[in-house]
Amino acid sequence: MPQPSAVAPHPAVGAAAPVTDAGGTRTVRTLVFIRDRGIILLWLLLVVVFAFWSQPYFFTLTNAALVANAAALTAVFAAAVGFGILSGALDLSVPAAAAMASVVTGKILVSGGPTWLAIVAGLAAGSSVGLVNGALVQRGLNPLVVTIASLTSVGGLATLLAGGLAIPGITQLSWMGSRRYLGIPAPVYLVALVYLVAWFFLTKTRAGARLQAVGGNVEAVRRVGISADRYRILGFFLGSLCGAIGGLVVTAVTLQASPASGTSLLFTAITAVALSGMPLTGGRGSMPRVLVGALIIETITSALVIRGIEPSWTTVVTGVLLVLALVFERVMNRAVTARLTVSEAGATPTKEA
Repeated sequence: MPQPSAVAPHPAVGAAAPVTDAGGTRTVRTLVFIRDRGIILLWLLLVVVFAFWSQPYFFTLTNAALVANAAALTAVFAAAVGFGILSGALDLSVPAAAAMASVVTGKILVSGGPTWLAIVAGLAAGSSVGLVNGALVQRGLNPLVVTIASLTSVGGLATLLAGGLAIPGITQLSWMGSRRYLGIPAPVYLVALVYLVAWFFLTKTRAGARLQAVGGNVEAVRRVGISADRYRILGFFLGSLCGAIGGLVVTAVTLQASPASGTSLLFTAITAVALSGMPLTGGRGSMPRVLVGALIIETITSALVIRGIEPSWTTVVTGVLLVLALVFERVMNRAVTARLTVSEAGATPTKEA
């Protein structure tokens, strides 16, 4: 009897013949990797370059601790900005939350109140700024206008509460400011904890995923029955809470409660977020990469200081970095989109003659 043939049957005439584009897929993955994780390679490259350019002082444990401490201050405010952006709003009221937290905490401490009460009251006062912002945005007001209004009004209120001047002699918070543990500045531990919690919330919880979804496409979220307003308010709240923590850290480091706490760090924080590849339109981003963005800024600042370059150049470099980060993000997104379009076109089934 004849044996059945082991040769695979040919597709019928007119049937679709699948076309794959493995090279295109690899290209897209490479572009996405560069867009999302290239910042880590950039930071490592800068460390190596500055180790030679600013030797022998840059590549030392002492300088590493100084960079980490400075980056911690920038990073906590960058986390505040990041939460707002992820939920779809650039929150400019973060310094107001920091100022309110700092002043309320300082007033309680100088009046002899317990430290724990001062900290809780300060965090509550600062985070309430985000709740008010969220409630106003929920009413249909423009988020940018609302946060600018909060920045000026709440900042002014904090100045009035402080009597127009910084409140000196706040030594009760030195354990989280000027002290070192195992040679590492205390703010580094605190900010590391903030980022660990933020990472877990955004990547491992349903609420974190929904918050980012709201930032990506609020109307799509509403169509599936999720309360977008609730998660938008949550984003404002978490941003103000991080801002309040930043205000307490600044107070602990400077030993004074100032209504100007965090004001000078807002622009740097936005730059750190932009460097991380997080689009300012929201919906996508990584808190660990925001932390690396803060490290890049402070690494460059440290190298310039060691080289004896005018401090004002730090501001110039930060501005240039912000523009470059925005341009890079835009170019990479276009490249990814274009490559995906080409890959999809190449993968379209064709018919045999």
